[in-house]
Amino acid sequence: MARQRKPQVRTSNRDLSSGGGLNKYRHKTQQYYPLDDSDDDALGTKKQNWLSTALCMTLAGSVILGVTYFLYLGYLETRVNTPLSAPKVVTKTGVDVPDRYWGTYRPGVYFGTRVRHPTSPVTGLMWFLPGHFQHKMLAVRHWCDQADDLPSYGWQRHDGRRFGSQLIKDKKVIITTDFVKRPGGKHGGDWTVRITAMPKSSSGNGQLASLLYYVALDPDDPAGSLQPLVGSTQGLGALMGSADALGSFRLHVLNSSGVIHHSNYLSTRHLGLDMLKETVFKGLRLLPSRSSPDEKHIGLAGDLFSSESLEREANFVAFQLTGELPFQIEVAFESDSYTNRPNMLMGETFTQQLQKYSDEFDFAFDEKFPLREKGFSDDEISFAKAALSNMIGGIGYFYGSSRVQGPANKEPVPYWKAPLYSGVPSRSFFPRGFLWDEGFHNLLISKWDREISLDIVAHWMDLMNWDGWIPREQILGAEARARVPEEFVVQRSENANPPTLLLTLHSIMGVFQESVSDEDYEKLKLLWPRLRSWYAWFNSTQVGPVPGSYRWRGRDPNSKKELNPKTLTSGLDDYPRASHPSADERHLDLRCWMTLASGLMADIAVMIEKDPTRYRETYDYLSNNDLLDRLHWSPIEEGYMDYGLHTFDVELKRKNPGTEMLRVTHSPPTLRFVDSPGYVSFFPFFLQILEPHSLKLGKVLEDLKRPDLLWTNYGLRSLARKSPLYLKHNTEHDPPYWRGPIWVNMNYLCIRALHHYANTPGPYSDLALGIYHQLRKNLIANLIKEYKRTGYIWEQYNDQTGKGQGCRPFTGWSALVVLMMAENY
Repeated sequence: MARQRKPQVRTSNRDLSSGGGLNKYRHKTQQYYPLDDSDDDALGTKKQNWLSTALCMTLAGSVILGVTYFLYLGYLETRVNTPLSAPKVVTKTGVDVPDRYWGTYRPGVYFGTRVRHPTSPVTGLMWFLPGHFQHKMLAVRHWCDQADDLPSYGWQRHDGRRFGSQLIKDKKVIITTDFVKRPGGKHGGDWTVRITAMPKSSSGNGQLASLLYYVALDPDDPAGSLQPLVGSTQGLGALMGSADALGSFRLHVLNSSGVIHHSNYLSTRHLGLDMLKETVFKGLRLLPSRSSPDEKHIGLAGDLFSSESLEREANFVAFQLTGELPFQIEVAFESDSYTNRPNMLMGETFTQQLQKYSDEFDFAFDEKFPLREKGFSDDEISFAKAALSNMIGGIGYFYGSSRVQGPANKEPVPYWKAPLYSGVPSRSFFPRGFLWDEGFHNLLISKWDREISLDIVAHWMDLMNWDGWIPREQILGAEARARVPEEFVVQRSENANPPTLLLTLHSIMGVFQESVSDEDYEKLKLLWPRLRSWYAWFNSTQVGPVPGSYRWRGRDPNSKKELNPKTLTSGLDDYPRASHPSADERHLDLRCWMTLASGLMADIAVMIEKDPTRYRETYDYLSNNDLLDRLHWSPIEEGYMDYGLHTFDVELKRKNPGTEMLRVTHSPPTLRFVDSPGYVSFFPFFLQILEPHSLKLGKVLEDLKRPDLLWTNYGLRSLARKSPLYLKHNTEHDPPYWRGPIWVNMNYLCIRALHHYANTPGPYSDLALGIYHQLRKNLIANLIKEYKRTGYIWEQYNDQTGKGQGCRPFTGWSALVVLMMAENY
C-alpha cells in the first residue's frame, strides 16, 4: 500500500504569538530617510556584525565539512571488514546438521577430528619409533609435512559423513586409521578410530613403536575441562571432559590386539593449538621400565604443571601406548548426551559397521562413476577411489578472522570472525581454503555429494564483505596461521581471484535443469544477492581500459627482482603477462571468466524468477566472437593473447659478482599483444566461448596438437616451448611454476571443452573428438603411472618426463582426474 505524504508545515515568515497562535503577516510600508553620521556608524557596526556572522558560518561550515570528511574516511576504512548486508546463505550448521557435526576436519594433521563449532576441542594422532631421529630430534609425526618424507599417505575411502579409511606409509612402519561414526544424542553421536601399526617388512616384527592420542581444548572455551581417569579399568587410558561444543563426554583408549609394553599419559596446559607437538616434547621423559628398572624408555610424564602456573586445570591430555609391531588400538569417543547406545562402538561391532560403510561407499562410487564400464582395471578404480577420498577427506572446518587491507586502510585490520567449511589443495603444503581452487574442488565434490558442495559454496559466499569482495586465501585459526609466512597473510581488497565457484554452480545448474528441489531452489535464492554483489564488484574493480576488456589488479609495476611481475590474483602466478604492468593491460582469461559469469547469472535469474535481461545482454556482448577477436587476436602469433606494455628483451642479471639478480630491460616496451602462447591463449576455447563454426576454433584445435606449443605425451604444458619465458626462473630463487609444467585443472577444462565441441554439430566436431580421446588417455595414464611409482597425486607434472613435482599429496584439483576417467563433465 502506498504511503500518503503529510503536507509540509512552513514556519518561516510567520510569527508565533505569545499565546502560541499564528498571526497574519504584517505588511510594513518601506520608508526612505536621508543618511547622517550616526547612520554611517550603524552601517559600520552592521558590516562588522555581518563579517563576524559570515566568519562564524564559514568556520562552522568548515568544521562540519571536516567532521563529515573524517566520518567518511572512517566509513571507507570499515567497509573492508564489514559483512555484506544480505541474509546468510548458511542456514543450518553445527548440531543442526548432526551427521556432519563430527568429522576429520583437520586436514593438516595425519589424523585428527573436531566438530563444526567455533570452539571445538580437537583430537589427533602422533607416533614415533624410539631411536628414529630427524634433524637431530625425535621424529614425532603429527602435522602432514613434506619434510617428513613419508613414502605415501592418504585416504583410501571417505564418504564425508560417516567413515573414512586411511593408509599411512612411514619409513619403518605402516599405520592405518579407520574412522567410524554412530549417530545419537545431541552432539553428533559417538565415534571410534581403530589405529593399526605394522612393520614395513617382516624384519621389523617385534620392533617397538609409540602411538599417542590426545584431546586438546580450545583456549576460548572457558567452560571446557579435561580429567584423565588414572587407573581406570576401562582400558589403557581414559578421560572425562566437557566443552561448550560437546557437553560432557568420555574417551577410552583400548588395546585391540598385539603386545603393549608401556602405557603413559600427559595431563597439562598446552602451549597453543598450533604447538601441540611442542607440548608433547615438553612432556617426554626417559622413564624406567616396569619390568626391568635398568631399562629406560621414552614416555609421557603424567601430570605436568609449572610451579609458577596459577592454572592447574588441564586443557591437554595425551595417552601413549608403546607396543611391539604389529599391534592395534581403538580410541572411542562417547557423548554423555547419547543415553541409549546399544553397546560400545568397538571390536566386532566396529568391524561390522566399518565393512557396511565401505561396501556402501563402493556401491555409490560405482553408481556415480561407472569406471568399469569405461574399461578401467581394479587397480585403476582403486586409484580413482583414493583420489576422490582424499578430496573428501581433505575437507576441513576452520574458524577465525583473516587480516585484510583496503585502499583506505593504512594498516591491515582483522576481518570479522567467521567459520569456513572447505576443501584444501594439499594437506601438507596448503592445508587451508583457497578461493579459486575451491571452484575446481567442487566440480568433483558436487558429483559425489551435492549437499556438501552447496554447503561449502555457501560458507565461502558468506565471507563476502560490504563491497562484494571475498578474500582469496583463508588463513583462519592458530594452526592455519602458523603455517603461512607473515608476508602472505594480509589479503588486499582490490585484488580478485578467478570466480571459479561459478564453475561449480554452472555444473550444478546442469542438474537443476532436469529437476530442482525446494531446498535447492531456496539455496539459490539466498545465493542470489551475494552472486549479484560479487559480479558487480568484478565489473567495477577489474574492468580494463577499453569497453569489453578486463584487467587483473595486484601486479607490481615497480618490481625490480622479477623477470615478469607476477599476477597472483589470476591464480596463474608467474604466467607471462605484459612485461611492464600498466593500466593499458587487457587480460584474456579474466574476460573469459566474466563471460562465463554473465551467462550463469542469466541462467540462475531465470530459474529463481528474476529478470535476466541485464546479464543476458552482457553475456551476448562478451561472447561476441568478433569483439573478442578485435581485443585479443594477435595477427602475428595467430592466436588469442593478452595485450599491454611489453617487451621480451628483458633478463635477470647481476650488476656485480655476489649481488642480487635484478631485471634489466634492454629495449623499451611498447603497447602490443603478449605473444607468448600458453594456457591463457586457449581460455576462449577452455570456457567454450568460441562458436562451433568459427574459423578460429579450427585454428585453436590445430594448435592444441602442436608439440612446439602445449602438446606433450603426458598432458598440455602450461607455456609453449617456443615462448621466451618457457621454464625461466622469475627471480633467482623462484623456479618456473606456470611456465611449462602440466597442471590438471587446466587440462580438465580443455578435455571438458573438447568433449563439448565433439558433441556439438559443426565442421570441427570430428577433429575435437580425436584430440579429446588422445589427450584424455595421455593425462589419465600419466597420473596413474606416477601414483603407482611415487604413492602420490602431485601438484603438477614435468612436461618433458611426466614425473610428478611440486607439493604432494595434491588431491585438490588434481583429483579431477576422476571426472575425466568417468567422462562426467
